[in-house]
Amino acid sequence: MKIKEYSPKAWFFCSTAVLAALVLALCDVYLSTSTLARQREMPEWSDPMNLGSVVNSEFSEVLPHISKNGLSLFFTSDRPVGSFGSFDIWVSQRESRDDPWGPPMNLGPNINTASNDRAPALSRDGHFLFFATSGRGGFGSLDIFVSYRTNTHDDFSWEPPVNLGAGVNGAANDFGPDYLENDDTGIPTLFFGSLRLGTADIYMSELLADGSFGNTVLVTELSTEYNDLRPTIRPNGLELFFNSDRPGSLEAAPGIPSNDLWSSTRETIFEPWSTPMNVGPIVNTQFEEQFPALSSDGTTLIFTSNRPGGVGQQDLYMSSREKHN
Repeated sequence: MKIKEYSPKAWFFCSTAVLAALVLALCDVYLSTSTLARQREMPEWSDPMNLGSVVNSEFSEVLPHISKNGLSLFFTSDRPVGSFGSFDIWVSQRESRDDPWGPPMNLGPNINTASNDRAPALSRDGHFLFFATSGRGGFGSLDIFVSYRTNTHDDFSWEPPVNLGAGVNGAANDFGPDYLENDDTGIPTLFFGSLRLGTADIYMSELLADGSFGNTVLVTELSTEYNDLRPTIRPNGLELFFNSDRPGSLEAAPGIPSNDLWSSTRETIFEPWSTPMNVGPIVNTQFEEQFPALSSDGTTLIFTSNRPGGVGQQDLYMSSREKHN
């Protein structure tokens, strides 16, 4: 339509629509800019410290998770002594946050099988343990299950786990869960990784009123054509870490990016996640940094690395930062 054919009324509505669109665009720019500024203003992480030979073995220690009180460290290991086979889930405990971690203990046959049991993640109240396993049947090779315990102070009282169902699990591998309570919306949400599109991507599924999980949704702002997996989220739902071999990761060799830790934030839980940023060279190296776990207060990051100088094939490392909002 030519400009001269607009009536005054049509011109008014057109101008109003243009103005509204401009305001929304400016709001989007403001939110994205402020989110990016918030990411860059986060306190820096300290030089990572190997958790040592009490926790780490000559084998692989991967996929950690820290309890809310900071006194239980759950992780996955293929150490053979005390194992039920392949990868099992273990826990190391300590009396206080200032004490060292104690010798790891196997969670037992209600959790572990002769197959691959991995990626533990507690609910914030400590009653539920989410994890992935290939040893209990289901929809694919790796499915996500959940187990319940009555006594949150007993790390070995888990009941037999239940498959989360077809809303979450599919024919491809599903793994690396993290459970966000989402107090602001009242809709708890499970974040996890899946190979359903060929490479690992990050998905979410909301808990329905009947206690089941709804259909999965791809978190597009966190996922790429590369491998993006093992999200770990602060309880306020505004900061998230994961590992990825996307461009921008430090290179293991020319043209070959390694797995690095990445982070993303958002202003509110109703906003999309910001463009992920590499956590940086203090934490990341040319070797593999994977499977981050964030403490509930956001000050401690435990992750897996195969960097030189470790105890075994893959070790658990810890980095810390000052507390922030």
